[in-house]
Amino acid sequence: MRKSPEWLFDLFETYGDETAIVEKNGKFTYAQLLNKIDSYRRWLDEMEVASGESVAIHSDYSFDAIALFFALAAHRCIVVPIISEIEGEIRKRLEIAQVNRIFEKSGKKFEVVLREGNDEQMPFLEELRAQGDAGLVLFSSGSTGEPKGMLHNLDNLIESYRGRSRKNLNTLVFLTFDHIGGFDTMMRTLSMGGALTIPESRRPEKVCEAIQNFEVDVLPASPTFINLMLLGGMHERYNLSSLKILAFGAEPMPVPLLARLRELFPDVELQQKFGTSETSAIRIKNGSDGSLFFRIDDSKVRYKVVDGELWLKSETQMLGYLNADTATVIEEGWFRTGDLVEEREDGCLKIVGRNKEVINVGGEKVLPSEVEEVLHKMPEVADVMVYGEPDAIMGQKVVADIMPDGDYDRKEMKKLVRKFCKGVLESYKIPGKINLVDRTNFGGRFKKIRRK
Repeated sequence: MRKSPEWLFDLFETYGDETAIVEKNGKFTYAQLLNKIDSYRRWLDEMEVASGESVAIHSDYSFDAIALFFALAAHRCIVVPIISEIEGEIRKRLEIAQVNRIFEKSGKKFEVVLREGNDEQMPFLEELRAQGDAGLVLFSSGSTGEPKGMLHNLDNLIESYRGRSRKNLNTLVFLTFDHIGGFDTMMRTLSMGGALTIPESRRPEKVCEAIQNFEVDVLPASPTFINLMLLGGMHERYNLSSLKILAFGAEPMPVPLLARLRELFPDVELQQKFGTSETSAIRIKNGSDGSLFFRIDDSKVRYKVVDGELWLKSETQMLGYLNADTATVIEEGWFRTGDLVEEREDGCLKIVGRNKEVINVGGEKVLPSEVEEVLHKMPEVADVMVYGEPDAIMGQKVVADIMPDGDYDRKEMKKLVRKFCKGVLESYKIPGKINLVDRTNFGGRFKKIRRK
């Protein structure tokens, strides 16, 4: 049977007058969402948008953008969500994805902008078009170089959410429209008949304001964002008592932060999430011992650990990179995630870092997350990020950017760090350089970006 999103639209019809989307402009029901999707499908027919055409949606989440997204999926287009406002970045992404039609959000409506597409032969795009399936192009954050365009079979992604149990939960969509985690939040929530709340912005105060005003049940966010929320005292300024689930992922969770969350939100279920842009979100079961270990519990995914690195083989795996050599990360169908894991005898895994972030100090390997976990326990440290810098003698040295909790100078903080770490960390893991910062370095997706 041909895969398509029609089964999802049938579900929307059964949900009828229940709330589907909440945003600053109001609440919208599933019936209204389905009507808007149908309206956009007719519009696409009138404009003679071709099946297989690469089409960009230049917008973050909104009721209209979500409806247009599903209409384009049903129209068998290759959808390229773009939220960036940087002209050069937008132009590059449009070129990589061979986009020749842009839906530009203007007020409450979309305007259509035509452009000359890139005519370069791209095998993955041609293969998808030949199959007649819809596509989705996402881009990496680009924190370690040029963003890579990942092509997914959108029909396969949508199909993977079929048959989910009904859960009437109000979930805030935190990750962006152009992020696989944001896509997962949208699909999981709407396929289960829940409400999707779109915050006015992703600033901690606006997110917490949305939780308070719309009685949000589920907040999925990165540890970096959660820490910012706590540092700003947002949990005290806003009423977050509606929260039932706090889900975290995208980067390792510091153990001290997890402990503080358990203390501050004793009645909230803390859920770890896992996935990659290349393989989509993956179902996991959190360890019963309350630790950061988890078990992969997804019938569509196989995994193995090779030299400490997690490899995955997923039915929702990307078709390939549009502007990079896919063979560098995929071997015989296995995707090398770059995530370093600790594996227990019972098969449970714990993410301990990224192989690209490992610091080499005179031949000794240092995981930034291991050092950060220790420094997070210092009462003088509000937040910290560890990374490596070149060193003429040792190859690299360990550097810590510290956001102090109090009035300290750099020399004083370095002494405190060395004293605290002595006997806890091997000497080569103790930061040799300390920078005092107003905030640690993170990108628009609220994920730490480690300097090189």
